[in-house]
Amino acid sequence: MPLPQPLIPGLRPATQADGPAIRNLVFSTLEEFGLQPDPAGTDADLFDLHQHYHAQGGVFFVIESDNQLHGCYGLHPTSRQDVELRKMYLRPQARGRGYGRALLQHALTQAREAGFQRVTLETAAVLTAAIRLYESHGFTRITPRHLAPRCDAAYELKLASPHGDSAP
Repeated sequence: MPLPQPLIPGLRPATQADGPAIRNLVFSTLEEFGLQPDPAGTDADLFDLHQHYHAQGGVFFVIESDNQLHGCYGLHPTSRQDVELRKMYLRPQARGRGYGRALLQHALTQAREAGFQRVTLETAAVLTAAIRLYESHGFTRITPRHLAPRCDAAYELKLASPHGDSAP
C-alpha cells in the first residue's frame, strides 16, 4: 500500500511557465544566505525544467498560493537506483510552518514510489535549518566525488521500498 501523500495546500508539479518565479525564489533565497546564484552553471536547470527534470525521469514541484510561489523542490535521477534532491527552497514567510518538512516528505515519497533506493543532496553549512531537517529524516553526511561550487556538504538517505523493505 502506498504511503499517504502529505497534505500540502497548493502543491503541484511545476510547469515551464513557473520558470521565472522559481528562479526568483531560488536566487533570492541563495542571496539571503550569502550564496551566489549560478545561472550559467549549477542553476542552468531552472531555465528548462522539462529538459533537466521531466525528460530525465525526474520531477519538480512548487507550492503556490495567491499566485505566489512559496517553495519548490526537484528530484533528478543520477542512476537507476539514485536520485538527487535539488533546489529545495522556501520563501522566508513559509519557513517554520511545516512546509519544509512536508516538501521533504513529499519528495521522499515520490522517490520511493519511483523505485529509487537512495536520495542524495548537496547543501551549504549556512543552511542550518535545512541541514537539521535532513538529519531529522535520517540523512547522513557523506564524502562526495564532486560538489557544486557553493556547496560544502553532501548527504544521503537509503530508502525503504514502498512496501516497507529496506534497500540493499
